[in-house]
Amino acid sequence: MPCLKRYACLLIVPFLLLSACNSCKASDTVVPKQAKKPLHKAEVLTGAQQTAKYLPLLKGKKVGLVINQTAAINGILLADTLKTLGVDVRAIFGPEHGFRGTADAGEKVGNYVDEKTGFPVISLYGAKTAPSAEDLKDIDVLLFDVQDVGVRFYTYTITLARVMQACADYKVPLIVLDRPNPNGNLIDGPILQNKLKSGVGQHPIPISHGLTVGEFAQMVNGEGWLKNGAICKLTVIKNANYQHHLPYSLPIKPSPNLPNMRSIYLYPTLCLFEGTKISQGRGTYFPFQVLGAPSLKGKYEFNFTPKSIEGMSKNPPYENQVCYGIDFRTAPMQKLEAQKQLDISLLIKLYRAYPNKKEFFTPFFNKLAGTEQLMQQIIAGKSEKEIRESWASDLAKYKTMRQKYLLYP
Repeated sequence: MPCLKRYACLLIVPFLLLSACNSCKASDTVVPKQAKKPLHKAEVLTGAQQTAKYLPLLKGKKVGLVINQTAAINGILLADTLKTLGVDVRAIFGPEHGFRGTADAGEKVGNYVDEKTGFPVISLYGAKTAPSAEDLKDIDVLLFDVQDVGVRFYTYTITLARVMQACADYKVPLIVLDRPNPNGNLIDGPILQNKLKSGVGQHPIPISHGLTVGEFAQMVNGEGWLKNGAICKLTVIKNANYQHHLPYSLPIKPSPNLPNMRSIYLYPTLCLFEGTKISQGRGTYFPFQVLGAPSLKGKYEFNFTPKSIEGMSKNPPYENQVCYGIDFRTAPMQKLEAQKQLDISLLIKLYRAYPNKKEFFTPFFNKLAGTEQLMQQIIAGKSEKEIRESWASDLAKYKTMRQKYLLYP
């Protein structure tokens, strides 16, 4: 890890050089111009790394941050860097898993003061899901920097949309520091039905949507998804040298139970099992890389035993029970990187193997799937081809709509 003082000096130079610049009069959506198209092998730079493009926009402003542990520049958290640079940060708003990324999935996080920076931290995953008028009364601009994994039920894009609503309602501009989508090549699944909106799905997009957070923010504005026809004053600081189809390895795990790239590639399919009686390995050190349940004993030889793990899964399903099932830890990474479809065959296979089929699905499954049809199709014995055909038309319409908001090839 580089010395913070040395690193901060490198950032201060562009800050001072550009401090005399006036903030641009941004339109509702502003995307800073990029240099000529880079070569494939050029290093991908996240929005956060391109400090010269957004530090001038923070000059003389009271700043709020919507960030977590993934908001880092070369291993140093953005909040720490901005404090060193003298940026006037007034508050940090933390999404699911908290500002430092240590809370369990679904765990409610309260407000507190960050010990390292002294900044007040306001949770957006608990009693409050968006900044209030009181929270934003002393904020001139909000900065959003959270790593997403490109999946509808991964809650960070939901938080982003709620932040956009608050910014639109209370006239606070939003700057999104974009980050690559590690599943940017995967666009698949049923479109969310409006009647199944929930905390794990709010927008009419497929399970795996193929967007970066910057592109998603543009879609929220462009498709009129904010209430009362509101439009968020949005600036996106684009990734440099990024393309959706190129593999991108995350430098920091995006949440406690996505510890490596294998889990991130498997997550779009395996998370659907959270709506079933099948464990996805929470309570192990390889979550979202295995599937199993105690009742599958005799069906499969591979087994694992979930345990309570602080910072990952305190009360996992089937705690201290032996689960039998499927091990994906040796699945070829190249194949996972190149996947363009969800693996619906796994749902079909494990449903057929499960002894008590009436208990296999839980009510949560339809919220994750975004449709009531998928569960019914599996119960009815439909083939994977038949299931895919049922959502093909809506998915094609989504892909056409998606083109309007792409910032990268």
